[in-house]
Amino acid sequence: MTMNHSRFSPLIKPMRDAFHGAKILGISKRCYTIAGGETQPFSLIYPRPIINSTSMKKIPISYEILGSGMILLKRYISLRDQVDIVNLCQTWGVGPGGFYQPSHQNGAKLRLQMMCFGRNWDPETKYNKRLRSDGSEPPPLPYELISLAKTTIQDAQAHMDKLPSMHPNICIVNFYSPVYGRLGLHQDRSESSDSIQRGLPVVSVSIGDSAEFLYGKSRDQMKVDSVLLESGDVLIFGGKSRLIYHGVKQVFPDTAPLQLLQETMLRPGRLNLTLRQF
Repeated sequence: MTMNHSRFSPLIKPMRDAFHGAKILGISKRCYTIAGGETQPFSLIYPRPIINSTSMKKIPISYEILGSGMILLKRYISLRDQVDIVNLCQTWGVGPGGFYQPSHQNGAKLRLQMMCFGRNWDPETKYNKRLRSDGSEPPPLPYELISLAKTTIQDAQAHMDKLPSMHPNICIVNFYSPVYGRLGLHQDRSESSDSIQRGLPVVSVSIGDSAEFLYGKSRDQMKVDSVLLESGDVLIFGGKSRLIYHGVKQVFPDTAPLQLLQETMLRPGRLNLTLRQF
C-alpha cells in the first residue's frame, strides 16, 4: 500500500456528489429520532487547534504473530488511506443508518458510537433485525472496504499458515472517546455457525488515538495478554483464534498522527472498523 495513491479516492467523490443531490450533506442541521428521542447526528469531525499529537514518521510496515491465526500488521494503512477512511465513515455516518449509541435491554447505553455497513448488529438482537431501532437500514458495504480486507488477509497469509480467506459482507464501525474508551472482554460469535466453524477471520482496522488491546483464551483479566494498537494498524484473528476473548482496556489521548488530524479534524478518540463474513 503506497502513500501517494488511495484506493478510496474513486469512491468518495461519487458518494459526495450523490449526497449533495439528496441534500444529505446538510444533515448536520437536521435531527433523527433514535430510540424514541431526537438527537443530533454524531460527527467524527471536530474543528479545533491541533496540538500535542504524534508526528507520523515513515516507518516500514512490520508484523507480529500473536497466536495461531492471529496477526498484527503494524502501520499497514497509509496516511492517505486513513484520511479517506475517516472521510468515508463521516460521509455515511451523519446520514440515515449512520452513527448512533446502541442500548442494552435495560436501557443502559454503550459508551461508544456505532454504525454498520451491510447488515445491522446491536448488543441485544445481534444480526436478527434488518432495521435498526430508528427504522433505518444499514448502508451498503463499500467495495473499497471489501478489497482492503481481502488484500490484508492475503498479505497476512504470506506470514502465517492456517488463516482462512473470507469475503466480508459486514463492517461494524465503532468510535471510542478517550474518556470512555473501554470495551469489556468478549467473543465475536454473532456470525453464522458456518462462519464461526470455518474460522473465517475478523479484520480490525484502527485509526486515530492508540489503544491498549487485551486478548486471551478466557474472560479472566489476569490471564490475558495486551498489545498497543496504533493508527494504521490492522489486527486479524481467525482460524484457531477466531473466538479469542478480546477487549479494549483504554484509549490514550493525544496519540493520533498529527497529519491525520490536520487533514480530517477527526475528533479525539479511536475509530475502529471490523470487517467480517456473516
